[in-house]
Amino acid sequence: MNESILKSAAAQARGLAIDAVHACSSGHLGLPLGCAEIGSVLFGECLDYNPKAPKWLNRDRFILSAGHGSMFIYTWLHLSGHDLSLEEVKNFRQLHSITPGHPEFDETPGVEATTGPLGQGIANAVGYAVSGKHASARYNTADHSIFNHNIVALAGDGCIQEGVAREAIEFAGHSGLDNLVLIYDSNDVTLDAMADVSQGDKAQDYFESQNWNAVTIDGHDLAAVKAAVDAAKANSNGKPSVIIAKTEIGRGIPQVAGTQKAHGEGGAGFAAEARAGLGLPEELFYVSDDVRAFFAAKAEESAVKFAEWQKTYEAWAGANPELAEELNNGVAKAIPTDLLERIPAFEADYKDATRGTGGVVINKVAAEVPQVITGSADLYGSTKNYIKGGGDFSAEDASGRNLWYGIREHAMGAIMNGIAYDGLFRASGATFCVFADYLRPSIRIAGLAKLPVTYIFTHDSVGVGEDGPTHQPVETVSGLRVIPNLDVVRPGDPEEVAAAYAGSLARTDGPTALIFTRQGIPHHSDVPVEVRRQGALKGGYVLKEEVGELKLILMASGSEVGHIVEAAKELGDGVRVVSMPCFERFDRQSADYQESVLPRSCTKRLAIEAGVTGLWHKYTGFDGKVLGIDRFGISAPGNVVMEELGMTASHVTAAAKELLG
Repeated sequence: MNESILKSAAAQARGLAIDAVHACSSGHLGLPLGCAEIGSVLFGECLDYNPKAPKWLNRDRFILSAGHGSMFIYTWLHLSGHDLSLEEVKNFRQLHSITPGHPEFDETPGVEATTGPLGQGIANAVGYAVSGKHASARYNTADHSIFNHNIVALAGDGCIQEGVAREAIEFAGHSGLDNLVLIYDSNDVTLDAMADVSQGDKAQDYFESQNWNAVTIDGHDLAAVKAAVDAAKANSNGKPSVIIAKTEIGRGIPQVAGTQKAHGEGGAGFAAEARAGLGLPEELFYVSDDVRAFFAAKAEESAVKFAEWQKTYEAWAGANPELAEELNNGVAKAIPTDLLERIPAFEADYKDATRGTGGVVINKVAAEVPQVITGSADLYGSTKNYIKGGGDFSAEDASGRNLWYGIREHAMGAIMNGIAYDGLFRASGATFCVFADYLRPSIRIAGLAKLPVTYIFTHDSVGVGEDGPTHQPVETVSGLRVIPNLDVVRPGDPEEVAAAYAGSLARTDGPTALIFTRQGIPHHSDVPVEVRRQGALKGGYVLKEEVGELKLILMASGSEVGHIVEAAKELGDGVRVVSMPCFERFDRQSADYQESVLPRSCTKRLAIEAGVTGLWHKYTGFDGKVLGIDRFGISAPGNVVMEELGMTASHVTAAAKELLG
């Protein structure tokens, strides 16, 4: 290890961070300065990566969980030769730069996850580690090992304090993720105050209690950092590793170093003095020739490793063509183009709750798409999404396709994001609909980062019944609908469930939430299967055509579709029945298609859904009416609650007659 050049690289990385933050008077200097030696050792010595092939399947994945310290990762990606120019470093936080305030997935080469909301990155790293373990178990053979990489995450006190991180840490220890290395930047400072104001736990004892290997080091000691990272990467004892690195926040700016004032941009005001103290010339954004040469040599070494791996991969692919095709399909997010046709139609007399139907469909889908893995937050028996014959993912067997998350909904969401970031498998996870808010921050990030994650939310309404208002999600479905780039699908019969699953897997640019009932719902078997399936893929469609002149449009999703079908029978001619399982899909259709389903000429429109009414008004208009539940629920049998709150065909009929005058 060339300590002299690594020290120079650390000093120059500090200078780049100071200059970038000073230039825009915005950003966080504390971590980039405090962890400079860690970055120097990681990118200069310990991580396996190829800057010319940033998506190399066997690269070490580095996740900056403490995303506010984004100049850390931008600096080291630049120095290590990734496609991030010095000009982009200078454009830190500027419009249309690839160096935004927090790292964004798929915007900056080398950034593995969108981070910033604290704790998310730790759980994302756990998801990456799950993906890596599963890939090793599924694709490595006795003759060829194509997956043996590590996941390295850097986090601070803020990340560690967050509940999502604690959930993920527990899951990782229990699951034996010994391919995971967490570096804890333990600088004893949070944003507002010294850390002892808000925390008092002994970090090493905590991690060891959660089945982690733990070591505490001086984070500014290059040799100690390298020894700790090398040992953690070589570890195979069935435990993830944490390196508790004691650092000085804002090191290099004496006026703020070691205090909460170093967390933000305050230290940038002392830029000139800091640069002089670091031994840097007056030239801004300075990188010496010898540091550039060092990282160029590292890139050449990486290219050699990559070429050697490619030979192994080619030999593996030649010996295992079916596995190679499967892996390539996973990377490309390719699924059978006729997936929906491969799901058998349901018999005319089939009856079940959509959660039960979902259990049937996910098993059909899993048989056709081997990349599908699923999990549940301790509710497989209720959410019905267990892949039969798929095995259980565990410390003993990473080949299992079913993940047991325990009662850790938020970690489940963020871990699924990590699996999706890695891009080899298609992750889904389940809980009751009312608990969607426990993982809402992760859902939001999935929408932002365009991750093809599937959420399975069952027990979708006051139809839950006796468990009462705490478990009756009157506002949750609409609350999910307002998250940008999230498709929310509430299917109204078995064939719509089949389309919902197939559509979620066909979608590669964002997440999908599948909303399922606890109670049984009608099967509209008198309508052709293809009408229901293709209509559901479009988000909304005419389930029943009107007879004669169109006078009234009835709309619903989910269990309430049955009510509008029954009401239409009583109301007679001129009534169109529209099933609207997914607003977002419908809104993406052409104006002509939307007009064919909801013609402007018909202003008498009535919608019903067992939830809050607000969002439906964009389809009913000022002359229409929405039947819903703009209050919390009631503890009673589900059918009684539905009747009490007006979720019945008779209420639809009465409201429609009033609307028609």
